Amino acid sequence: MLAYLFPGQGAQTEGFLHRLGTHAAIHATLDEASHVLNLDVLTLDTQTALESTVAVQTGLLIAGVAMQRALAAEGLAPELNAGLSVGAYAAAVSSGAVAFADALLMVRKRAELMENAYPHGYGLAAIAGLTEHEIERLADAQNQDNAAKRVYVGNVNAPRQIVVAGSDAALDAFNERALAAGARKATRLAVSVPSHCELLAAAADELTDCARNVPFRAPSSGYIGNRGGRALHTADAVRDDLATNMRFTVRWFDALTVMIEMGAKVFVEAPPGQVLTDIVREQYPDVTAIAASTLPFERLAPTLQRRIESAG
Repeated sequence: MLAYLFPGQGAQTEGFLHRLGTHAAIHATLDEASHVLNLDVLTLDTQTALESTVAVQTGLLIAGVAMQRALAAEGLAPELNAGLSVGAYAAAVSSGAVAFADALLMVRKRAELMENAYPHGYGLAAIAGLTEHEIERLADAQNQDNAAKRVYVGNVNAPRQIVVAGSDAALDAFNERALAAGARKATRLAVSVPSHCELLAAAADELTDCARNVPFRAPSSGYIGNRGGRALHTADAVRDDLATNMRFTVRWFDALTVMIEMGAKVFVEAPPGQVLTDIVREQYPDVTAIAASTLPFERLAPTLQRRIESAG
């Protein structure tokens, strides 16, 4: 069973849209996105542009859909789809739950709401080597010491790979606290908003109101949600998952585990990321995981086909 993984904010790198390849489906996707957004989307991956949450999030959606369409043109349609944070929008497009054009406009609105809510002074940090329970205990202690430096659990990417959200000062203090408590690493991510916590509750409510007018369909292939890490089967469930995921913890490891339990044997991660591939390889070494960004497209499709056949 083939599963597609779509990375979230933080995976972006300068020039990532220019490196997608020359497949006709990729060019068509870039053209469609440029028309919908009324701009040349190849301007979204410059160093300056990537300082904008809007450019990053729309660019990641475009890259994910471009890969999905190009692989589909080569006969590689996924049976399961999941995306981390904004990556969930590409997963929803891949599953057939929402049209690409509608997803582009919804992501742009999402990113604008997030950026306007916290234009500076906030972000995310990744902590490796501590469990979610240990992170929560440290976060409670920091909040008791200084309520102005509160942090929130934003992502549970793996049992000992947790992302926290908060202000710059709160994250700097928490990174020191986590390292002192035995964390292997505590690093800031290339994300300038406090994603996946109650700080974005008002923004999520506004996006939910906007999403009521966006047409959704029941997924035609499996869609695994962010909040609960489980398969969602209705249009309303997917809409709610996308509209609200900015304010709730991403249960990525739960989503990955569900895909394994459903029979996924081969995973491919959309450009430009490799973090999700590394998590699969570390947590489930018996399955195949390939980051699309590590292979030229003319090698990616046949490589996936061979891996599917050998897993079959």
